[in-house]
Amino acid sequence: MKKYIAAIVLLVCSSLSAQVQFEARVSKTTLGLNERLRIDFMMNVDGDNFAQPSFEGFRIIAGPSQQVSQSWVNGRSSFEKAYSYFLVPNQKGTFIIKPAAIEYNGQIYKTAPIKITVTAATEEPRDPNDYQASADENLYLVADVSKANPYVNEPTTVVYKLYFANIGISNFRELSKPKYNDFWSQNIDIKQLVAEEGQFKGRNYRYIVLKKVVLYPQKSGRLKIEPLSLEIDVQLPTNRRDMFGRMLLTETTKRVSAGSKTIMVKPLPESGKPENFTGAVGSFDFKVTPSKTNLKHGESLDLVVSVTGKGNLKLFSLPKPEVPNALEMYDAVHSEDISTPLSGMSGKTSDSYTIIPQYKGNYPVKPLQFSYFDLSSGTYKTLRSPEIMINVLDGPIPVDSTTTAGNKNIMAAVEEFKTIKSKTTLTAIDTEDFFGSNLFLALLFAPFLLVPIIVLFKKRKEAIDGDVSGNRIRMNNKLAKKYLSEAKRQINNKELFYIALEKAMHNFLKAKLHIETSEMSKDNIQELLLSRNAKPEAVNDFIALTENCEVARYAPSSSVTIQQDFDKAVFIISELEKQIA
Repeated sequence: MKKYIAAIVLLVCSSLSAQVQFEARVSKTTLGLNERLRIDFMMNVDGDNFAQPSFEGFRIIAGPSQQVSQSWVNGRSSFEKAYSYFLVPNQKGTFIIKPAAIEYNGQIYKTAPIKITVTAATEEPRDPNDYQASADENLYLVADVSKANPYVNEPTTVVYKLYFANIGISNFRELSKPKYNDFWSQNIDIKQLVAEEGQFKGRNYRYIVLKKVVLYPQKSGRLKIEPLSLEIDVQLPTNRRDMFGRMLLTETTKRVSAGSKTIMVKPLPESGKPENFTGAVGSFDFKVTPSKTNLKHGESLDLVVSVTGKGNLKLFSLPKPEVPNALEMYDAVHSEDISTPLSGMSGKTSDSYTIIPQYKGNYPVKPLQFSYFDLSSGTYKTLRSPEIMINVLDGPIPVDSTTTAGNKNIMAAVEEFKTIKSKTTLTAIDTEDFFGSNLFLALLFAPFLLVPIIVLFKKRKEAIDGDVSGNRIRMNNKLAKKYLSEAKRQINNKELFYIALEKAMHNFLKAKLHIETSEMSKDNIQELLLSRNAKPEAVNDFIALTENCEVARYAPSSSVTIQQDFDKAVFIISELEKQIA
């Protein structure tokens, strides 16, 4: 009896040990803003198609690196595989590292999410040879505001400048973008970053203009501009020198912020504000222009209402013309020809109305008024267009007070609508009943005809499901094509490109050689490919490209090199596909 109990215990233990374990381990769950975090994704099986999480709130500075270990102790084997990353936080707060995923024996396994708390930067002992202090004293990010007390809809500009001295800088990364709540904003394109000479805090610095923005405040009061924050790679001098006497540099990262800015916006004065004022602020010219004033019945004209000048041209509405009932006016077509340099918007905005006359006669278009607030004088101004007379030379005569004219107009209306029929004759489109029709019989017997097809399909599916080896080969073939396609889509993202390319080549081997990931050593792959009649040069090219994928993810490379690696992979896979027996 004891022997049976011992056997049952051993079976239970072995079944438990065979369970798949996949977990994430972190070096710490609370860290400072200036500290690093290591995370390892550990598994006790040889899982495939590892999918990393997005690491929201963090930036990857190294990884993934892969380690595989396998050992035998007292006749029992143990296997461990790990993917490791080093991360740095982007900002303070609490973040969740989402699950990673692997595939094993057709099943998907995921890690549990991990909660990480990022606090303020921690104090670190300073290396006496480190010149970090020089970065604090010689690197500043500044936001220059052109006007801190504008009117509503008066332009003000923000120019972000990076001042530096006695240090080298490279690789700017935005940690937080400025927010312009309650402003209309327009970014000014900077085609090339150019270092210039200037003064800051009474000292000579070099500076780079990183960003230019034109702002139009949309309400009065204290309006806050959220800061721009950057992380910059900095090269600092040390007190060490090389064998030739040249000063050695050390490289580190530095975070700088332009700080928030507050703008006090003045409301537009209520005194003297016209009733037709729609928010225009600046200096403008106003015109109402018809394409023609003499036209025949059935012709049309375009009436263009336009404002030109300098000011908030995109932020107000134009007045709408009023025309007599005898003129049919369609909705306006709006157009803009506006440029936005650092000084603010300038150009032209217009509404074009199409007008079609209905009767013969002379019809006035009433004068239009356009009001705006003039910044130079601090007062409201109103511009007025002249009255426009539209002359319709022919066509029906409108109804007037005399009986004769009324009768003539009625006769004209009768003639105009004479071609419209007052009666119609309707005929049935289809009188055939659905019951007993060909369509009814086809739908009735269709289910019986589908039964043999369903049976054949089910048997075929059962045969395919029973072919475990064939299914695995087909799955690996499918994955190879999938990741090769993914590599092509990520050709502009070096790291994701080489990850997808490596997975494509591994899955191709697994499909063709019927091997698992743990068997993919260089010697084993070479031996298996040569035994399947593959040419030695194609085998060597395949192994070299596979080994290059890991290195190329971190080495500097151009888009030309990446494209060449993709073309080489397609060529090698195609050649091996032909050669392997």
